[in-house]
Amino acid sequence: MNNIALFYSSITKKVILALAGLFLISFLVIHLGINLLLLLNDNGVLYAGAVKFMTTNPLIKIMEIFLFGGFAIHILMGIVIQVFNWMARPKRYKVEGYSHLSFFSKYMIHTGAIVFIFLSIHFTNFYFVKLGLVEPPAGLGREDFYQMATLLFSSRFYSILYIVLMVFLAFHLNHAFQSAFQTLGLVHSKYTPFIKLVGTIYSIIVPLGFALIPAYFLFLKLQ
Repeated sequence: MNNIALFYSSITKKVILALAGLFLISFLVIHLGINLLLLLNDNGVLYAGAVKFMTTNPLIKIMEIFLFGGFAIHILMGIVIQVFNWMARPKRYKVEGYSHLSFFSKYMIHTGAIVFIFLSIHFTNFYFVKLGLVEPPAGLGREDFYQMATLLFSSRFYSILYIVLMVFLAFHLNHAFQSAFQTLGLVHSKYTPFIKLVGTIYSIIVPLGFALIPAYFLFLKLQ
């Protein structure tokens, strides 16, 4: 009986993880669309307008609660599931046999941890500044997000770190997209290959889009 309860508990955790992950995947597209406005040659006018709308609209403020809830749930469930997996197999085999798990599946917790580091840096540099928890760079106001972005991406170290972290995000998304649909039971010989294709395209285009921003500032705008 306890095994059955544990089984359903494990399934429930995975479903919650999948739903939170899909919500965050959807948010990334919106976030990327706004960030790509940084590439326009208008001194940040459209970007500043979009950011102002996102930070002042009451509906968006409500969505922020769901967003951070999604982050918290996704991170917590990911850690809990990984710990349960480790507990189920406390000792590693001396000789690793063939595993049906993909490379991305095996290292989801590791790429997830790296993505979490990126999020911590990103929130510290932008969102926490907006909340007043972190002081903005000297000479800038709390709403000067375009200037903050320009200042950060003018740093070669920060831009290269950002690009490298986007590579790990791509690895994480590649498995996460497919795994979420599989967890929700949306597996079929007809449409599973299509889901995998969409997931692969998504995991390439979205991180690449984010990586284009520091590359633009580093190699074009600031030259």
